[in-house]
Amino acid sequence: MKEITILSGKGGTGKTSFTAALSAVAQNAVLCDNDVDAADLHLLLHPKINSEQVFESGCTASINPDKCINCGLCYSKCRFGAVVQKDVGGYEINPFLCEGCKLCQRICPQQAISTEIKTNNSWFVSSTRFGTMVHAVMGPGEENSGRLVSKIRTRAKEIAKEIEADFIINDGPPGIGCTAISSLSGTNLVVLVTEPTKSGLSDAGRLIELIRSFKIPVLGIINKYDLNDKISDEIEAFFEQNHIPLLAKIRFDKVWVEALVQGQTLVEYAPDSDIASLMKNIWNKIIEN
Repeated sequence: MKEITILSGKGGTGKTSFTAALSAVAQNAVLCDNDVDAADLHLLLHPKINSEQVFESGCTASINPDKCINCGLCYSKCRFGAVVQKDVGGYEINPFLCEGCKLCQRICPQQAISTEIKTNNSWFVSSTRFGTMVHAVMGPGEENSGRLVSKIRTRAKEIAKEIEADFIINDGPPGIGCTAISSLSGTNLVVLVTEPTKSGLSDAGRLIELIRSFKIPVLGIINKYDLNDKISDEIEAFFEQNHIPLLAKIRFDKVWVEALVQGQTLVEYAPDSDIASLMKNIWNKIIEN
């Protein structure tokens, strides 16, 4: 069983549309949406949820005004500035600034501060028309997205072993943050989808540096290459300089948008199109690598 992770370095390159198209082509694969902060693969795959689990992402503190004597100790000691003074007097905790360290709870002489575990996140095991999918959703401002990625990837591997799947296909997050790092750890191959823009080239460079630190092989895709031939040539040269095989250059085509509007993958919406044939060839090349 091999694990393939689709990454982009930035948002908007077409990574998720590309992942969904591969899902339609691949056989005997488990799908996993690693972009837990802004998951959207489900919009095309329409998963039917089979099981749901709550994910605990730290805790936040609150002050009981009936016990608080307004000593200000928590206010003076909170290094995150989460304890704020109320206009009417006294103190309260801003949940968006609280890091859940529990210092205020430990030092409060009146035991007026309590902490509550955050449970505003869930992860799911679902069925799709292309196989099992593991995905998640995080509430706004929630923490530990990297740990959640590790959680769903672990479950995807367990399922892949149970059903003897040949592949796990991960739709990775944009950027090079903790979710991207969690998506990379232990994967067998990265497919980097970029676009012909200055930011696309710059962010691809940062991502490649991160991938190389993990010593993971990487293949390149230039999506919408014909929107800017000059920068496409620069990206192609950059890939060559860094010894990254170029899988394909995908032209801009409105059929991608039409497929999205219909809630379908490109391969389903236009199975006889040139781009659908290209997606099948790309998948065959990925298998060869």
